[in-house]
Amino acid sequence: MTSIASRVAEALSLSPRSVAAVMELFDEGATVPFIARYRKERTGDLDEVQIRAIEEHRARLVALEERRAAVVASIEEQGKMTPTLRDALAKAQTRAELEDLYLPYKRKRRTRATVARERGLGPLAERILAQPADGDPRRDAARFVDAAKEVPDVAAALAGARDIVAEVVAEHAAARRATRETFVRQGVFACKAARGKAKVASKFEPYYDFAEPVARIPSHRVLAILRGEAQGFLKAKVDVDEERLAQRLGAIVGRRDRSPFRRELDEAVADSLSRLLGPSVENDVRAELTERAHQEAVDVFATNLESLLLAPPLGEVAVLGVDPGIRTGCKCAAVDATGRFLEHRTVFPERADAGPALLALVRQHRPRAVAVGNGTAGRETEAFVRATLKAAKLDDVIVVSVNEAGASVYSASDGAREEHPDLDLTVRGAISIARRLQDPLAELVKIDPKAIGVGQYQHDVDPKLLATRLGQVTEACVNRVGVELNTASAALLTHVAGVGPSLAKKIVAHRERHGRFGGRDALLKVKGLGPKAYEQCVGFLRVRGGAHPLDASGVHPERYALVERIAKDLGASLSSLAGDAALVKRVDVSRYVGPEAGEATLRDILAELEKPGRDPRKRFEAPKFRDDVQTLEDLREGMILEGAVTNVTHFGAFVDLGVHQDGLVHVSELADRFVADPREVVKVGDRLRVRVMGVDRGRKRISLSAKRARVGQVPQ
Repeated sequence: MTSIASRVAEALSLSPRSVAAVMELFDEGATVPFIARYRKERTGDLDEVQIRAIEEHRARLVALEERRAAVVASIEEQGKMTPTLRDALAKAQTRAELEDLYLPYKRKRRTRATVARERGLGPLAERILAQPADGDPRRDAARFVDAAKEVPDVAAALAGARDIVAEVVAEHAAARRATRETFVRQGVFACKAARGKAKVASKFEPYYDFAEPVARIPSHRVLAILRGEAQGFLKAKVDVDEERLAQRLGAIVGRRDRSPFRRELDEAVADSLSRLLGPSVENDVRAELTERAHQEAVDVFATNLESLLLAPPLGEVAVLGVDPGIRTGCKCAAVDATGRFLEHRTVFPERADAGPALLALVRQHRPRAVAVGNGTAGRETEAFVRATLKAAKLDDVIVVSVNEAGASVYSASDGAREEHPDLDLTVRGAISIARRLQDPLAELVKIDPKAIGVGQYQHDVDPKLLATRLGQVTEACVNRVGVELNTASAALLTHVAGVGPSLAKKIVAHRERHGRFGGRDALLKVKGLGPKAYEQCVGFLRVRGGAHPLDASGVHPERYALVERIAKDLGASLSSLAGDAALVKRVDVSRYVGPEAGEATLRDILAELEKPGRDPRKRFEAPKFRDDVQTLEDLREGMILEGAVTNVTHFGAFVDLGVHQDGLVHVSELADRFVADPREVVKVGDRLRVRVMGVDRGRKRISLSAKRARVGQVPQ
């Protein structure tokens, strides 16, 4: 059998040498971000996506081999292993193939076939399966009639024998393979309204009489149908041409047209298909459909989360966060440029003292921006803040609507209580809104991604799969941006390669006890942080004004000596080289290429030297909502508006127009060309000009178009 590395390489169309190197690095305790960033020479410059694919495929193959070994051991223990079976088990490429081969040898509960065998009908079943050219089924069956064995007549004997044959067919590996192939390639996923629901209005009405080929049905429709079933509105099944499939199965198990036992075999095959084999394979296919739908839904969520986490930050400036409220007032919280909480106050916009109260906070703390949550009363609060600042001629303070999804979840979390034990939930929410504007990544990592609301059926998918994938995305984003060691929260440090929750808390505790870190190497003084963890995390941590000029960059300390050599060859100091793009461009890369630092690594180092600690995120740009459009009632068909994309699904993109209800741009309206996947043309956070196609105020639905032809029909 070929090695795991070779099989992974073949499956992923990658170099066996690169795959083997990645596996060696995993075995050494290396993390995905570290491998992708700092071990390019060993891996052949594989990216994070490829490295994670290797990790996941390897895990599947290892699990398959473990299961193969268990199956072989079980069959050998039963004394039923044959050379042919051993060879078939060794060649099985999937878990399904392996389980099909093992099925006849599994210990099973008492079945109709078991009872028939106990009654001595096995030889008669073998006669049916043999399909002899002579003989008479009824005459042969008569020999098995035995009242003492509860076989009272010929009909009972034949029925029992057929039960055995039906089970043999259901456990026949080739028959199962053919049945599964038919269900997958020719099956139709059909559903109808559950009993008593046909005339009940619900969001599942489009599926009350619905059918789509298994091979083509998209994941979002599978998940919608499954949810409809779970809520009792729908009944779904996979339909196939059973008569045609039965003919195929008969041929597989050896039916002979001229055998007098053909009819008995045909009846047994039909019974197996309707009672045993069909339902079993249908369950498998539905499970595969569900798994595929879950995977695609998780991929959509992951893509959206990545866009949200990498949203442009306003930066290190003071911000006033506002959590809107009508009855209880607006909770206003001031934070400084590092996100440190300063003061809070409750403002009631309808009261006469509201303006002076807000201005007092602004004049006291001099925020660069006021971040207003986009929840209930958000637009009204935003208008109040703008008017107040304008009247006071504080034009240098910008007002920004901030998506507050998940802020309330964070406010009630253990982390928020630990950080601000004496503050009300809504005040914590205002602090989170302010910090989210300063740095979306640093704040959003504190929130369970499922609460952020950028997924598709996220509450229906496998929670373990979702948590794993979203954790990977968060880790990738945090390490791509880098983390300031002296200001990062434990929640943010948790996602740095090689750190984790326990070590993150120790780093923060060390910082609080001993003061700021003077340089990267000071990390080694943190209790519990050893050389391996240091190697993995240090390149992704930044120390501005640190002991070494490169501590604020993405250059790993293991390459400091190389950079010092480059600076010396240029006749410059390290501090003057870092940040001098013209000087960096003079470096001859070929002079420094070696086994450990190849051209790819050197290019990364030079890019860091040009802009040390550069932030890969785009520049911040505040969304522009029209002042005359604040509620659903303000919308009119034909309006041209600018909005912010809040969510992308398989069927389209949701856009915030500033009216408390996101509008939907269906996939067919996203571009002037055919779009198979909305993610091809739009992502969360994008600014989009759209035309209002329709407004259903009763159902609170807004239909939009982003097609240039439509948007251009009416002037803004």
